[in-house]
Amino acid sequence: MSKKPISFGKISFNINRTSSHDTCDGSTSGFGTFGRTPIQEQKDIEEIAEDLESQHVQQVMGIKNFGKKAKNFDVEEMMKQAKIAAQEANKKKIETIVSGNSEEKTYTVTAAPSLQQEDSNDEDDLIGPPIPSSLPLKKSVKDKDEGKHDKTKGDEDSYDELSGSDDEELTLENRIPNTHEVEMLHGTKAVVAVAVDPSGARLATGSVDYDVSFWDFAGMDASMRSFRTLQPCENHPIKALQYSATGDSILVVSGAAQAKVLDRDGFEVLECVKGDQYINDMAKTKGHTATLNSGCWHPQIREEFMTCSQDGTLRLWLTENPKQHKSVIKPRQLGGLKTNPTSCAFSRDGNTVACGCYDGSIQMWDHRKNFVNTTSLLRDAHQKQSEISCISFSYLGSLLVSRGNDDTMKIWDLRNFKKPVNVFGDLFSRYEQTDCSFSPDDTMVFTGESLQRNQDVGRLVFFNAKTFEQVTQIDVAKSHVIKAVWHAKLNQIFVGCGNGIVKCYYDNKRSLRGAKLCIVKTHRKKQSMEVVSSQQIITPHALPLFRQEKLRTSKKKMEKDRLDPVKSRRPDLPITSGQGGRVAASGSTLSSFVIRNLGLSKRVDDEQDPREAILKYAKEAEENPFWVAPAYKKTQPMPIFQDGEEGPSDPKKQKSSEG
Repeated sequence: MSKKPISFGKISFNINRTSSHDTCDGSTSGFGTFGRTPIQEQKDIEEIAEDLESQHVQQVMGIKNFGKKAKNFDVEEMMKQAKIAAQEANKKKIETIVSGNSEEKTYTVTAAPSLQQEDSNDEDDLIGPPIPSSLPLKKSVKDKDEGKHDKTKGDEDSYDELSGSDDEELTLENRIPNTHEVEMLHGTKAVVAVAVDPSGARLATGSVDYDVSFWDFAGMDASMRSFRTLQPCENHPIKALQYSATGDSILVVSGAAQAKVLDRDGFEVLECVKGDQYINDMAKTKGHTATLNSGCWHPQIREEFMTCSQDGTLRLWLTENPKQHKSVIKPRQLGGLKTNPTSCAFSRDGNTVACGCYDGSIQMWDHRKNFVNTTSLLRDAHQKQSEISCISFSYLGSLLVSRGNDDTMKIWDLRNFKKPVNVFGDLFSRYEQTDCSFSPDDTMVFTGESLQRNQDVGRLVFFNAKTFEQVTQIDVAKSHVIKAVWHAKLNQIFVGCGNGIVKCYYDNKRSLRGAKLCIVKTHRKKQSMEVVSSQQIITPHALPLFRQEKLRTSKKKMEKDRLDPVKSRRPDLPITSGQGGRVAASGSTLSSFVIRNLGLSKRVDDEQDPREAILKYAKEAEENPFWVAPAYKKTQPMPIFQDGEEGPSDPKKQKSSEG
């Protein structure tokens, strides 16, 4: 029998090999004497080695294995160890000495009382750095006498400026983005509808001239021209426009009984069905039967929108089924008769449906229930027999602002919806679409004002929502101010005026994108589009006599005309041979030299008088005749000239005169 000592880490044991069987005498208590074959012994040794290796990995890394088995670690034990380490670190006192040019400040930070107690409960202890209740500041009397508290205050202010907390310290007037303005021309009639998509990339404006214009800020230049203008509702004035929550659709409410939904580019997506005018019960019809007044999208459900009409109903629609309304709401007067809703709105969370009626009441329903009974009803909110042109919820949802044609704007607290919190008077309104709204931070309310007889400029007025004082007013244009939209993402205000102008107000530092993208682009002349003006009948097998020339675009036609010397008016090419062409400016051939000299000699002769040139040789011809005189020397030695200016006499007349 032989003994072979084998050791793994801190564990060692001996294997006794005999002839019949082997015995293993380990030094640990976990191993006894047992009989094994050599293969089984080898497997046992490998298993023990793997266990020892996993223990070593667990001590170092805190895990036993890798991969899916790596999740087998004790979280509670790790948390206890972290708590113990945190307690030991928090028991020490930290002293920080801040030294300046002329003063020294000492801050002493002590651990929390719960952490100073030893052997406290682990559940009540905190992990991490201590939370000091106060920072006692040690100052010398000399600093107090010299009045250096102001310097410390100045240091705090500078930190606030660096940390960006100056936004909260801005006055309400400075929060309004009106340092710069841009003007866009929609048309000549009043702009009564303005809508900006949620991302702030596009603007849509509607007017009483039936037109809807689309403006793309990324594609416009400094000329501020719309990229598309159309009439979606034919000869019906536009009353309201609004983009959906996702910005892919826009709701168009016009003077017709049918609302339409367009896509971002202005193409029609759907049109609501029109109801039966001869049915008395409006709940039995599938759609509106009279002129629409207003409409809006649901803020949470992207497929749902609402419209209100002169038929005395509000109707909820789904874009999936425009052939029939989803629900119908019928507001009632005090006596139970129907009243016409002139404006409607959803709350910010979409759980409340509200409308302002022609009888001066504001009525609300719960969107999650049936619309039989109102959840809130306020009679005489505005003057009777006058339109409530707009109602708008605050962003927090606790306040409501309403605008009426009774020259007032009122703020309501929905938690005590009985009396207005404040009434703003002397706000003249001439249009049924004059709106009002809250600022993005709910600190201000604003509305437009129409021109009165003695006014010259239309105003956009801002009020404090808490103190109800007038913050400021913006003189917009020499016309009525009807619509105003303060976009929260762009921090820009878009205003629609009564003279067809849309103005955009922005702050050069605090506003983003929007109109700021357009003003930096220079206006470039747009090239004419290539359009084939007339139609052509294609006859490929026609005879050459009747074959028509293939129509081309203006660019291809221009290229072909360029090759034609007559149409392009090409000048004569320089002479390259003995025929044709113009005389070259410089040439070395004999023909060019002769032609240039002939031209020069002819040019000299042309300057003389032809009569003088002939009379110059008269005396020489008389003394020495050579050409004409010798021919008549015998027959007519003396030349006979005609007397007077009359021509030769007719022989017939001479005979008649002689007879």
